[in-house]
Amino acid sequence: MQVAHLDELKDLEESYWWHVAKRDLAVRLLNKHFPAPGKLVEGGVGSARNLMTFREMGYDVQGFDVMPESVEIAESRGLKAGLHDLAQPWPVEDNSLRAVVLLDVIEHIEDPVAVLKNVHTALEPGGGAIITVPAYQWMFSDWDEALGHYRRYTMKMLRKQATEAGLQVKRLTHWNAFTLPAAVAVRSYEKIVPRQRSAEFPRVSNTTNGMLLRLAAAERWMMDRVPVPVGLSVVGVLTK
Repeated sequence: MQVAHLDELKDLEESYWWHVAKRDLAVRLLNKHFPAPGKLVEGGVGSARNLMTFREMGYDVQGFDVMPESVEIAESRGLKAGLHDLAQPWPVEDNSLRAVVLLDVIEHIEDPVAVLKNVHTALEPGGGAIITVPAYQWMFSDWDEALGHYRRYTMKMLRKQATEAGLQVKRLTHWNAFTLPAAVAVRSYEKIVPRQRSAEFPRVSNTTNGMLLRLAAAERWMMDRVPVPVGLSVVGVLTK
C-alpha cells in the first residue's frame, strides 16, 4: 500500500461505505463462527479502525503490517501491533488464536499459501479465519496495479489455496453484488479508453454513501440465508 493511500484510509475508514460495509461483514461472520473471547490477529491493519472494533467485541487483538506507518497508527490508538511480513512465520504461539482476519490482504502477497499456512499454525483447534479478496481475474486492471495486487480471485482459487495450507473451507460466497454492474461498465470503458488510475477510492455523495450502506446491509441479510452467486469480492470462512 502506498503511504498516500494510507493517509486516505484514515479519513475514509470511519464512514466510507466500502470500509464500513466490509467491517460490518467481518463482525457478522466473526460473531457467527468464531465469537469472542479469544485472541485475534488482523493482518494488514491499515489505519487500525477494524482492530478497534474487534477489541470492542471482546477479543484480545493484535495486528501485523509491513508498513511502519500502519503500525505507528495502531500503537497510537492503544493497540498492539508489529512490523511483520505475513508470509514469514508469525511471532505468536502455535494453536493460540481464536480468529484471524485478512480483509483484502493476500492478493497483495506473492505467496498467499505461505500466509495461509501461518494462519493454520497459529489458530487454535476450532478457530478460524475470515478472508476477503477481490473477485474475477478478467477484471484485473491498472486499479489493481495501483493497489499492489498480484491477482484477483475465483472461489475455486481461494478454496485451492486454503486446502493447500491445511485449512478447511467452512463457507465461500461472493460479496458486493450490487456494485458489480457499474464496475464492469467502468472496466470495459477503460479498456477502450485507457487512463492512468491512482489508488484513491472514488468519492460519492453522502446520499449515495448511505444508499450503498443500506444495500450492503440487505446483502448481508441475504447472505445469512443463501450464498451470493456473484460480486466484486470473494469471502471465505476457513477453519482449522
